[in-house]
Amino acid sequence: MIRTENLKKVYGKFELDCTMSVKPGYITGLIGKNGSGKTTLFKSILGLISVDGGKAEILGKDIRKIGENEKQKIGVALSDSGFSGYLTIKDMIIVFRHLYKEFDEKEFVYQVNRFSLPMNKKIKDFSTGMKARLKVIAAMSHNADILILDEPTAGLDVIARDEIIDLLRDYMEKDENRSILISSHISGDIENLCDDIYMIDDGKIIVHEDTDVLLSDYGILKVDSSMFENIEKDYILRYIKEGYGYRCLTDQKIYYKENYPDVIIENAGIDDLMTMMIRGEKL
Repeated sequence: MIRTENLKKVYGKFELDCTMSVKPGYITGLIGKNGSGKTTLFKSILGLISVDGGKAEILGKDIRKIGENEKQKIGVALSDSGFSGYLTIKDMIIVFRHLYKEFDEKEFVYQVNRFSLPMNKKIKDFSTGMKARLKVIAAMSHNADILILDEPTAGLDVIARDEIIDLLRDYMEKDENRSILISSHISGDIENLCDDIYMIDDGKIIVHEDTDVLLSDYGILKVDSSMFENIEKDYILRYIKEGYGYRCLTDQKIYYKENYPDVIIENAGIDDLMTMMIRGEKL
């Protein structure tokens, strides 16, 4: 559905150089700290900014050759874009009728009513949560094969986030060949929703893992200085020196449980992965 190979974009000292893919039927998460390159990658894939090298494809076509038919099959919600604040949802329906060949007005109105979004109120007067819901509903409104969503749950309370996650699950259940590429700072959203995860840092992909593998096989070892000197280090990805000794990230949690029963081993989630991969040191 989406494939990039050494996709490059240079801004001063920052350079995006990214290889990744989003498979049919997958919800793929993109994580990384602010400024790591997530939004630049999204805009490069969508052709919203020029690129400086490499390849990118959507729906099997080079992004430079994407035509109107392919654009109709892509639903987008970017963190730094939205609808004119002076439009109402009724105004948007008129626009969408002309913009999208497969605009499903009945489903769009159903979802708007489901989330109690006012039809006649100007969007500029919507709350943050209402605007976020509307952006996702609009992206899903025209039978898109792929959704590209940049921080769709940012700034929302837990109830609003759950509602959007439910929307995305419903979208995927209607067609097993659909895909979603989504970025988020909310680790729980990514862990509960995504099939696989890419982590980007300083413009480079530094981790790609199936979510199930991450949650089952990755762990945090807590060891004192003596144990750190003697422990098998082939499966330690990063370490951080702390007051009691060392905190270590591994992708072979079971190995250490079986061979070092006295070591404290905690499950690792996305927050742990980000902290250790960005702040930790390689051996």
